[in-house]
Amino acid sequence: MNIKVLGAGCKSCEELLNATKEAVANKGIDTEVEYITDMEKVMSYGVMSMPALVVDDKVVSAGKVLKAKEVEKLL
Repeated sequence: MNIKVLGAGCKSCEELLNATKEAVANKGIDTEVEYITDMEKVMSYGVMSMPALVVDDKVVSAGKVLKAKEVEKLL
């Protein structure tokens, strides 16, 4: 499983990153959560609002700071 958090390095982006890492740990998934702040890479996903969550190269959430339990449902 490939998981990425797209953001600009802001507080809400980091909150989503932490919630995603917590969700991955809670589900016992052995994967690294990648944090992408390079705007060129972020734009390549077609995301206009951040933070965004990408699972296996599919954008599953954008513009929302999800809690760990909400992220778990998307994984």
